[in-house]
Formats: sequence, C-alpha cells, structure tokens
Amino acid sequence: MSRKKRAPKKLRIIDPIYKSEIIPKLINSIMYDGKKTVAEKIVYDAIDKIKSKAKEEPIIVFNSAINNIKPTVEVRSRRVGGATYQVPVEVKSKRSQALAIRWLIDASRKRKDKKMSDKIFNEIYDAYQNKGSAIKKKEDTHKMADSNKAFAHFRW
Repeated sequence: MSRKKRAPKKLRIIDPIYKSEIIPKLINSIMYDGKKTVAEKIVYDAIDKIKSKAKEEPIIVFNSAINNIKPTVEVRSRRVGGATYQVPVEVKSKRSQALAIRWLIDASRKRKDKKMSDKIFNEIYDAYQNKGSAIKKKEDTHKMADSNKAFAHFRW
C-alpha cells in the first residue's frame, strides 16, 4: 500500500452490446487461462437464451437476478480475548456485487447441464425467480448473520 496518496480509481469497463458494467466482470470471472473470447461467447449465449425465454429485456432479467443474489450482511471472524466470534457486518455495495457474481458462477459450475452457457442461463433464470443455489447461499449467509446478532457489539 502506498503511503503517499490513495490509488486512483480504475476506469469502469462497460459492455459494448448491453451497456452494462456487470457483464464484463462476469466474463472476467468465468474466464480460464486468459481465454476471454470463450468466456464472452458463454455469457452472450446465456443472455441470448434469456432473451428467448423471458418476456422482459435480458439485461433487466440479468440485473434483477444479480440484485436478488447480492447479500446485505455477512459474518466476519473477530478474535476477542482468546475466543473467535462470528460478528455480523454490513456488506459494501462493491463487495456484495463481487460476492453475487462469485456465487452465481460457483453455483452454475456445480450444475449438471452439458454446456457452460446452459448452466449460467439456468442459474441466472433461477436467481431471477428467487430460487437456485446462489440464492440459497445468500439466505445461508443471512441466517448465519442473524443467528450471531448477539455478537454485533464486537463490531468496530
């Protein structure tokens, strides 16, 4: 970390087709071994499948699915007097978006479909309808934070 001044904010990359800031992040998260064109093809195929299945615009479906997955609270480990407590903490918007994308990709990779574009499409569509593995992960995180509310006074 620099001691002199804060690092400048990076320029946000915007998707040329759908004019979204989240889609390039999804593409970069899916990408393996620097094969960006393969990752782009997977994501755009999934979005085309959304276009054919949903009645709304695919970018609206995608954004609402990501918003449904985003967590509002999470637990952080805090060590106090030799004991470790799971302390519930509110999640910043950038981190919640990153967690949502990560959970979406993890859940879609665990699916049993043949192609990755089908897996991503099914997981996005399930998240749009408030069901699926990514939504379950968010609910588990919220339950964990809710059950550890008693340790909220350790937050600082």
